[in-house]
Amino acid sequence: MIKVILKDETTVEVPRGSTPSDVLQEAGIPADEGMVIAEVNGEAVDLDRPLEGDCHLEFLDFNTARGREAYRHTASHVMAQAVKRLYPDAKLAIGPSIENGFYYDFSMEHVLTPEDLPAIAEEMARIVAEDLPLTREEISREEALSLFEESGEGYKVELLEDIEGDTVTVYQQGGFVDLCRGPHLLSTGRLEALRLLSLAGAYWRGDEKREMLQRIYGTAFDSSEELDEYLRMREEAEKRDHRRLGPELDLFSFHDEIGPGLVVYNPNGAILRTVIEDFLKMEHARRGYQLVMSPHIMRKEVWETSGHLQMQYPMYFFEIDGQGYGIKPMNCPAHIYIYKSRTRGHNELPLRLFELGTVYRHERSGVLHGLLRVRGFTQDDAHIFCTMEQAEKEIDDAIRFAFEVQRGFGFTEFLVALSTRPENYVGDIEEWERATELLRKALEGQSLEYVVDEGEGVFYGPKIDVKLKDALGRYWQGPTIQFDFNLPRRFEMTYAGADNREHTPVMIHRTVLGSLERYMGILIEQYSGAFPLWLAPVQVEILPIADRHVPFADDIRERMESSGIRVKVNRESERTGNKIRKAWQMKVPYMVIVGDKEVESGKISVRSLAGRDERDVEVDRFVADLSREIDSKHSLEV
Repeated sequence: MIKVILKDETTVEVPRGSTPSDVLQEAGIPADEGMVIAEVNGEAVDLDRPLEGDCHLEFLDFNTARGREAYRHTASHVMAQAVKRLYPDAKLAIGPSIENGFYYDFSMEHVLTPEDLPAIAEEMARIVAEDLPLTREEISREEALSLFEESGEGYKVELLEDIEGDTVTVYQQGGFVDLCRGPHLLSTGRLEALRLLSLAGAYWRGDEKREMLQRIYGTAFDSSEELDEYLRMREEAEKRDHRRLGPELDLFSFHDEIGPGLVVYNPNGAILRTVIEDFLKMEHARRGYQLVMSPHIMRKEVWETSGHLQMQYPMYFFEIDGQGYGIKPMNCPAHIYIYKSRTRGHNELPLRLFELGTVYRHERSGVLHGLLRVRGFTQDDAHIFCTMEQAEKEIDDAIRFAFEVQRGFGFTEFLVALSTRPENYVGDIEEWERATELLRKALEGQSLEYVVDEGEGVFYGPKIDVKLKDALGRYWQGPTIQFDFNLPRRFEMTYAGADNREHTPVMIHRTVLGSLERYMGILIEQYSGAFPLWLAPVQVEILPIADRHVPFADDIRERMESSGIRVKVNRESERTGNKIRKAWQMKVPYMVIVGDKEVESGKISVRSLAGRDERDVEVDRFVADLSREIDSKHSLEV
């Protein structure tokens, strides 16, 4: 007999070789409570995996991250089996679970189209109805190589060649066999709600030099109600997709002639970005940051000193007059050289340098995604150089600043992570522990809930990461605050201390938005393109009913522009209804309609996206209302 300790500390005795399913029965837990897999001493296992000794056992359902992963991974195996039944020549690549779903990559002669998905889904439904057991088997690596070579599964053979160890695991369901670590559901019949979503191309192993495979995306939930809700939210996300709204609202565009991942800002997008940049400049200046600018290229030796060259960072390099240069992937070295431009004393610290610096990184074309993943982007990049004694206050202020800005843009819910020392780190452990404790103290001092990501700090210091929750419940990477023990030493940075001796300053990397491109993409989707008034590229559109009303419209425009309001007049000779419809489509917050009555009275009619519909409005009152609404968002508390 062995002792099995459950999550509630209950101990159950069962014969050695019993499975988690047997323990379920022995403990009197109904099997229909939706248990997906189990954890044995922290290891995720199938419910029919034999228990070899005393252990801690926890049952996981679909509501746990590991449970969802196993559930959707099982669905990917069902999809792969369905594809193999329909297209026997299909070769299997990989099929993992991912956030909100799963995918599988195939190589086959038949070019899949959306019209093929219903047939694949129908075959998947048959496999679920067959309730095929998923059985796990440990076999030698040589047996596995022979198995997949004989079945012509070259991609599996390649994967096996890279696996270390003498044994591997395979899973079988019916006549379908796949190389897989698992765990999985006990049978295909336990899958409840499946949906195939889309098709895409994917390079084998993400390598653009390798062959392109066909990828099928799907999702799976343990109830049809959850699936329906997910599909509803997905449809809403598609409506908000910044890649669609951006061109429609004249915000940005991409052009093959210019190059992938390189953003062109159209007029409205340039206005939006300028508003954000001006806001950031003002808020940084109010907090003692000094605005700096740095060149886009620097000599190769700079990147050797920083370590980017040795780390094979995804940079672009070229030569001028036989001298190697690199296009900057970050702004840190330039700020260091500004610091080093003269001797610094302790009384000058902290020194806070801020730049809206455009950087370039050689991202693979397969990962580019609208504004969210580009090759050229601008960071609201700041570096704080201070003493270790000053670091606590600087970190506290940086965290406060970051959250004030995020709330100013309309975000109110966050996930905060404290990332600690990784295995490969520089500096001494005492420095790391002190820096980590300073970050922890700052978070707790502001009563911020956070999780600890053990070992996820960057090699040069611990960090704080903040993710933003948007209107659809999705989380996006936001502000970061990072300690750095590495660069100050590599670049031999010093300051004269009160003891007249040289000391090395602490360097804190900090962003409040991150990439402006990514943040604009997030904002577009957060607001579905209908920005709050202070951010809207065009805040008011004046719609004259006829040509004779244009002079009055121009007079109103001039009065609004003199108050700093972004306004335009639609001079097109078309029906007023069409003008209103176009203004709605462009998400203009306010529309002012002028006709004979308005010209005669000197007053205006106002409509808004928020539902305002008012007539006989005094122009001065309307301008004052707009100004108050705009000014209320133009600065934050310090």
